[in-house]
Amino acid sequence: MKRRSIVKYAAVAAALSLGLTACGGGGGDAKAAGTVRVTLANHVWTEGIKAAIPEFEKASGLKVELTQLGEDQLSDQYNVKLNAGSDEIDVMMYRPLQEGKAFAKNGYLADLTSKVSSDANWDWKDYQEGPVKATTVDGKVVGVPIITEREVLYYRKDLLQAAGVQVPKTMDELEAAAKKIAASNPDTAGFVARTGKSAAVTQFSSFLYSFGGDFTDASGKSAVGSDAAKKAYSFYGGLIKNYGPKNVSTDMSWPEAMAIFTQGKAAFYTEADSLYKNATDPAKSKVADKVGFAQLPAGPAGSKPYNIPSWGLAVNQASSNQDNAWKFIQWATSKERTLAAQKAGVPGPRASVWADPAGTSTYPKDLAEAIAASAKAGVGHDRPEVVTVGKAREIVGAPIVATITGGDASAAADTANDAFQKFLDSEKK
Repeated sequence: MKRRSIVKYAAVAAALSLGLTACGGGGGDAKAAGTVRVTLANHVWTEGIKAAIPEFEKASGLKVELTQLGEDQLSDQYNVKLNAGSDEIDVMMYRPLQEGKAFAKNGYLADLTSKVSSDANWDWKDYQEGPVKATTVDGKVVGVPIITEREVLYYRKDLLQAAGVQVPKTMDELEAAAKKIAASNPDTAGFVARTGKSAAVTQFSSFLYSFGGDFTDASGKSAVGSDAAKKAYSFYGGLIKNYGPKNVSTDMSWPEAMAIFTQGKAAFYTEADSLYKNATDPAKSKVADKVGFAQLPAGPAGSKPYNIPSWGLAVNQASSNQDNAWKFIQWATSKERTLAAQKAGVPGPRASVWADPAGTSTYPKDLAEAIAASAKAGVGHDRPEVVTVGKAREIVGAPIVATITGGDASAAADTANDAFQKFLDSEKK
């Protein structure tokens, strides 16, 4: 583990200091406490915050001790230190939908409910509903969203134009367009998306919601065997089976699926909007100038993509420095910092930033429009909301693979439904 202190140097603090003057959080002199220990994941958001930390240090009088780790290292550190009740971490970057429920259940996350509602200028009400839901557990706010994602449709403008096809607005139109383009372009898939049993779950979720389903029903029972879920499995898997890449692999996550699209080998691709620069950067994409974006096509229940926070910031419950930890979070998630991050390509959770023309000034116009529409209709989770998320994803993702490989979607969904219900029952014990 590499740990280093960010040394103070000259920086412009004026624009960001207003978020510090009203930080509050309860007792303790910031200068007396001296240091706030922050653990962050490797991410473009982290790079932006790291560069701005001297501004926070100058305005607050605090010194930031930063630990920056890859996702696997981060998980390993949390497993060891949080489980041991260590107070060596004050602020922690975490994945609300992957480990948030488990962390909250284990008592690792401090309750921030009173803090998020105490400063009208910082404005918790400015946060989108989906991300707020994902960082709230059992009625308590345990984290603040920092990075959001929605599923959108990536497409090839040139292929659609050549085929005389309009940008699809419904799932039926998507299938028809994929079929037509694949038939006239033997070396180009009509559609590509994630295929891995676990990796595909998050992207499949938007199809599930748009077909009127969810992973669980209103009573908390498994719903992956519902008629709506079966139709969603059949449709998503069928698109890849019938119009996907030849000899398609069933273990693709986003890097593999994105590579197929950016190499010019697919007409349509559904994926998280936060990854868009991979498709529009000429250094990474052979079709950078030919990519268009649109809202996820509507299913029988409408267009219901997920709108989730992929990462958030939380305070370690075991920390004795929680007031200063909150000051850091309040600064890092201020409207000013959120705008700066969003302009750098990191979609944020604040409605006001999306409404600000500056907040979308660096995004392709059609992508900004797709994001705005998706945020309004978005669902606040992209995987089962359980404690042991990894196991749940393996179960509910199995019918995706079964359908892609020519299996019976309905039978696979019934099998998954039984397994998922047993899993849900086991989590209650």
